[in-house]
Amino acid sequence: MSPQLDSNGRLRHLLTLEGMPRSTILQLLHRAGQIRHAAVGRVGKRSVLASTTVCTLFFEPSTRTRSSFQLAALRLGADVINFDASTSSTRKGETEQDTLKNLEAMGVRGFIVRHPGDGVVQALADAAGVGTALVSAGDGRNAHPTQWLLDMLTLRQARGSDFSRMKVLIVGDVRHSRVARTNLHALRALGAGEIRVCGPAPLLPEAGTTAGCVVGGDFDAMLEGVDAVMMLRLQRERMEEGLVPSLEDYHARYGLTAARLARAAPGAAVLHPGPINRGVEMTDEVADGPQSWVLRQVANGVAVRMAVLEHLLG
Repeated sequence: MSPQLDSNGRLRHLLTLEGMPRSTILQLLHRAGQIRHAAVGRVGKRSVLASTTVCTLFFEPSTRTRSSFQLAALRLGADVINFDASTSSTRKGETEQDTLKNLEAMGVRGFIVRHPGDGVVQALADAAGVGTALVSAGDGRNAHPTQWLLDMLTLRQARGSDFSRMKVLIVGDVRHSRVARTNLHALRALGAGEIRVCGPAPLLPEAGTTAGCVVGGDFDAMLEGVDAVMMLRLQRERMEEGLVPSLEDYHARYGLTAARLARAAPGAAVLHPGPINRGVEMTDEVADGPQSWVLRQVANGVAVRMAVLEHLLG
């Protein structure tokens, strides 16, 4: 049994897509779609999590993910504590597990955890007491489960619910991206018709990660006829490591322009997990254009995180 499920097969933590029943994935997507208006503040605050305290336990910087989870918890009526590792006792040598246990002792029931180390969130979930729920908000190069939920919800809204008819292209630093790895799992789980992966050879992952995908380095060719393009952020350190010659070279070969986007299917959706490096991964014309679903992804992030917190703690 998956470590994120309880003895009854119910979701206790949200750590990864792997091992999660497809029915649970679809249930979360359906619920997020139902409460989307509440998520963006168009209807009143709900009281599902009244008297429940949630902590954003972040050991890495974050803007969208942290703000999104905080809004999700507040709109469900929860109290929220924002933990900042830079000003916490972890700087004095306190372990992540001791931090978790101390906050549990104060009555915190839900933890949203982001950490640079692979497997840390799973270890914290293993240490958590009965009645405590953890959500991974990014775990080293491993999973970012709410990102794939919001991306899949956005794809459904943009291109319909039949994933078997979709051709989806993921572009960029796939090797180092937890978003890409998680979305590859999600697209397979939902039965995507064709998954394409494109990027410079040094930024493509091992063959096992892209099993069943069409993999290539020719961006123009890979764009032909796709229904959605999922652009990834290029981390500047990849250039410092010599994996990319320059930002200008990367943009020339893998930057999404309006002319390039015309090769995709009519109305193809453009997604990006943010933050966008404008002029590197895509031009302003694409980022702000009619086929960009980036801001819808942001709005859907709050809805998805409301659905997850409601499911785990409600």
